[in-house]
Amino acid sequence: MQHAHVTISLDGFMTGPDVGPDQPMGAGGERLHDWIFDPSPADREIISETFATAGAVVLGRRTFDVGFGQWNDTPYPVPSFVVTHRTRDDLPAKSASFAFTADLAEAVRRAREAAGDRHVIIMGADVTRQALEAGLVDELRLQIAPFTLGSGTRLFTGTVPHGFECLDARVTPHATHLRYRVVS
Repeated sequence: MQHAHVTISLDGFMTGPDVGPDQPMGAGGERLHDWIFDPSPADREIISETFATAGAVVLGRRTFDVGFGQWNDTPYPVPSFVVTHRTRDDLPAKSASFAFTADLAEAVRRAREAAGDRHVIIMGADVTRQALEAGLVDELRLQIAPFTLGSGTRLFTGTVPHGFECLDARVTPHATHLRYRVVS
């Protein structure tokens, strides 16, 4: 099963404005992940569930470029597949490795094989949009942080319409955690 994991602000931004090496999440965007970096007990439960079921990750080059310096490893301790037009040799990391491919469907196929009976996590705005449009996402796991950013990177900009069926909703001090099944 492929799950897109996304945290957005109340106004729909995955990053703040001015993303760069000094501000990987853009101005104010680091607050999006308070639920991870300052978790409540309920947030910890969601984090534990995610780590326990993760088998592989698919992410975009921008997410890799911005995140690798922060993680100093794969985002989860599983094989990670980077979708990019600038491919390179595999990059070993502490917990697993990064493989680079120019084709999203190929990255998801390889991740699916690597994950076995566990979930493939899809990360990053552009890759998530492309995967939704290609029908490669089974579930959207959406965290909504209780503040606005005003501008930045949106998740659903330019996407084709989709339907979603709510499977779960949990509210914590730092986020509303939603699980949706993607319906065609």
